[in-house]
Amino acid sequence: MIILQNILAVIFVLGVMILVHELGHFLAAKHFGVRVEAFSFGFGPRLFGRKWGETDYRVCLLPLGGYVKMAGEQPGDAHIGDPREFMSKPRWQRLIIAAMGPAMNVILAVLLLVGLFMVRFERLAVQQQQAVLGDVEANSPAAKAGLREDDRIVAVDGKQNPTWEDVTLNMVANANRAVRLRMERDGRQFDAVLTPTSDSSSGMIYTGWSEQVPIQLGEIAPGLPAEKAGLKTGDVLVAVEGQPIRSRQKLPEVLQQGGGRPVVLEFLRQGQKMTTTLTPIFHRSSEEGSAWRIGVVLMPKYERIATRLSFPEALRESLDQNRKNASLIIHALQGIIERRMSPKSLEGPIGIARLSGQAARHGLAELILLMSAISLNLGILNLLPIPILDGGVILLLLCESVMRRDISLAVKERIVQAGFVFLMLLFVFVIYNDIVKSLAQG
Repeated sequence: MIILQNILAVIFVLGVMILVHELGHFLAAKHFGVRVEAFSFGFGPRLFGRKWGETDYRVCLLPLGGYVKMAGEQPGDAHIGDPREFMSKPRWQRLIIAAMGPAMNVILAVLLLVGLFMVRFERLAVQQQQAVLGDVEANSPAAKAGLREDDRIVAVDGKQNPTWEDVTLNMVANANRAVRLRMERDGRQFDAVLTPTSDSSSGMIYTGWSEQVPIQLGEIAPGLPAEKAGLKTGDVLVAVEGQPIRSRQKLPEVLQQGGGRPVVLEFLRQGQKMTTTLTPIFHRSSEEGSAWRIGVVLMPKYERIATRLSFPEALRESLDQNRKNASLIIHALQGIIERRMSPKSLEGPIGIARLSGQAARHGLAELILLMSAISLNLGILNLLPIPILDGGVILLLLCESVMRRDISLAVKERIVQAGFVFLMLLFVFVIYNDIVKSLAQG
């Protein structure tokens, strides 16, 4: 069922992206009087469709793509000098036709978020708060930079008083590159340099710190001290032995330091403050080894703020989020080119299907967020100066405009062939990468 859901979700998501993208080319071509011979959803053999006027609207066998076929568009097409051929149009018109596909994807990304935010605008409260460190893992980039719990990030790469959202965006943009931090500890400021790392397979950024948020209890192990003391899932920890708990590390640290001595634990249950005394036991875990434990799973409690935005507010927020997302995409591409990030982080059709299925199972809002992100990615990636892609067409047109003459047909054919080979190799790579990641997760 999950595989079927993933397939249906990715067909819907990519279907919308493709139709909107090709619609941009189609509308621009029609506006400038170019004869459109086919509007296709998918590649390969034609399954069904209908011809209206001079255009064949068709659905083809392979749904992972689509195209608009314009008369005389490709270098190898026969040219009869028809004024309605693509190549007969002025370069500026051809450039607009090529650019309208990516432009429509960017517009769709903005409109999807506008519509969502006018119904429900939700965000994590901690992302808008001052960046005060909670957990700092041993031997992590944050620990190697000399950072500790309760340190506050005063500035990151010169940006003063950043929120956690600002810090997160900066870390993603600077994977495997030194970042200058201005920190505050006990009222005194100092400088630090941190180099966030990235996972070679997932592309996830790792710093070793986390936000300072309330900690609540997850699963309670049967028969261990926490259950015997009456602790329940959802209880929010306040303090242990009088020390405030604002990270998942605090309770385990105090338990190990105590060496098995009873500890006083303060917690909140449905807003009411309660206290209990527990005696930890020396317990072995298959995952974490032997240690003094009380038998609980600690989880950060993230508060979500949900509201509705007016149209102007939703538009402003959507533009801001898409600007930030676009910056992340560009920095990720830059990181791959500079070999600071692994190309294995790229998602192919199988990965997109998995993400689409997960988003669909979490609800319409998650699916819309994913669709917006994919549409923005598609718009930006199509502007890369790679032959066959819209960006390659735009680059050739700009070069011809500067040269004030057309590039020869033979050269264009070789460029298109090289671009086709590159894209096929890239497609094989991302498919292989998707399979490897799926097997690893399975």
